[in-house]
Amino acid sequence: MMTVSNPATNATTEPGTPPTLGILGGSGIYDLDGLTDVRWQAVESPFGEPSDELMFGALDGLPVVFLPRHGRGHRVPPSELNFRANIDALKRAGVTEIVSLSAVGSLREDLPPGTFVLVDQFIDRTFARTKSFFETGLVAHVSMADPVCGRLAGHLADAADAAGIDFREGGTYLVMEGPQFSTKAESELYRSWGCSVIGMTNMPEAKLAREAELCYATVAMVTDYDCWHPEHDAVTVDQIIKVLLENADKARALIQAVAPRLIDRGLRCSSGCHTALDSAVITAPEARDAAVAGRLDAVAGRILARK
Repeated sequence: MMTVSNPATNATTEPGTPPTLGILGGSGIYDLDGLTDVRWQAVESPFGEPSDELMFGALDGLPVVFLPRHGRGHRVPPSELNFRANIDALKRAGVTEIVSLSAVGSLREDLPPGTFVLVDQFIDRTFARTKSFFETGLVAHVSMADPVCGRLAGHLADAADAAGIDFREGGTYLVMEGPQFSTKAESELYRSWGCSVIGMTNMPEAKLAREAELCYATVAMVTDYDCWHPEHDAVTVDQIIKVLLENADKARALIQAVAPRLIDRGLRCSSGCHTALDSAVITAPEARDAAVAGRLDAVAGRILARK
């Protein structure tokens, strides 16, 4: 096993940085097909242990880094995921854009199992997770008005269409704490809010990706109707796994289709993801805690180097 102990020199989103695609594989997706020069490699993070080693490889000439969100074999439950370490490790590995592949339940009749939803909004109902890289001694506030990179989501839509995948553009992902599924009352509440899908993993993941100045987009893969549906009121793991496996094959095809579309990105993301910290850090340089800043060498090194 190789370990990247101090790869922060690769952790940059400065204009001109070539794209490297990061893939966060959700339930049922623990590896990727079609990559060349594949190696699994541990990446250390000052925020603790990531979910697993990272898989490095290339797809049609595009560098790709894959991380199984729950670990190979699905060892880590949603509330115990070290979201900070996962995003920090991907940034240290040189990732500039992240595609999050996530299993979800449907909150709408017109989004049946097997549908892929390219969500554009989130409602965060989690409560037991650390949600920021920044803390006492170094404070920052990033915008989350548009939590998904529109450029990256557009490429995913084009790729899904080319791959013949049934998908919908846009929708709101309700992120619950878990690991239990919803009650019927909760499910109906979230439907009344206009939410499209429900899952357990994309927050604070999307917030941390924004703080790390990474493009982020979610492919929400519907495995079931949530318990609101009169014919699906008892979701079981067996039912979900069957659809999970079918969705995993489609997800791999989607990644293979989107990779060539990302190679020729311009000097920086047109949606502003790579400069998200330009006006976010509020703590004066002379008041910053050196230890906190040291942990942020990968996440915020581009902006903290400025005086």
